[in-house]
Amino acid sequence: MDEQDCPAEDQAATPVHARRVKSFVKRGGRMGTGQIKALQELAPKYMLPYAEQAPGLATDWDGVFGRQAPRVLEIGFGMGDATAKIAATLPHIDFIGCEVHEAGVGALLQRIDEGQLTNLRIVQHDAVEVLERMIPKASLAGVHLFFPDPWHKKRHHKRRLVQPAFIKDLLQYLAPGAYFHAATDWEPYAQQMLEVLSAEGGLKNRFPGYAEKPDYRPLTKFEARGLRLGHGVWDLVFEKV
Repeated sequence: MDEQDCPAEDQAATPVHARRVKSFVKRGGRMGTGQIKALQELAPKYMLPYAEQAPGLATDWDGVFGRQAPRVLEIGFGMGDATAKIAATLPHIDFIGCEVHEAGVGALLQRIDEGQLTNLRIVQHDAVEVLERMIPKASLAGVHLFFPDPWHKKRHHKRRLVQPAFIKDLLQYLAPGAYFHAATDWEPYAQQMLEVLSAEGGLKNRFPGYAEKPDYRPLTKFEARGLRLGHGVWDLVFEKV
């Protein structure tokens, strides 16, 4: 599993409307002094607390970012290196990063501050609940899911995030023409993603099969090392019809 240089938000999803299961597994990890300091000093500026909005209500993201712009949600950004690079490359787009692990949140806060990235905010919470409670319907220009936990063992496959029920629910939050971009270095999960996404009538594949890696997604150190060793990486880019 690639993790954008650290385990990303580990996806453990079952259908959103069935038994409530978090979209991650909480795992421990050491935090550096810089990450701790960032959480203490930078969180008020760049983080948004999770808000349990009533159904039908949502966060005023135009107010949060101070402008109207296309908005992309990232599910599980790991240590945030790729997230910060994408935000810097695409300053005309606003990014909402969801991650539960404090070390990754602290690291991304440092990168946001160092790069003075005004188009990136963090919500330290389960991405599925952020979607349901904080994102307006039909408002997102895109969703990124890079290197989620593949749950290798067969008995754990039900914990993978990309399942038909989740994708159907996700569609409610995508604007017409918006995209869903997933990437994985675990071929069986790539095959499952391709099957699930292709079977959803509300989506169409922008490519004949797997996608060419879009220029905006940078290679992580983990991914580059894997490619040198001959490991594969599979990108999928689907669009809401």
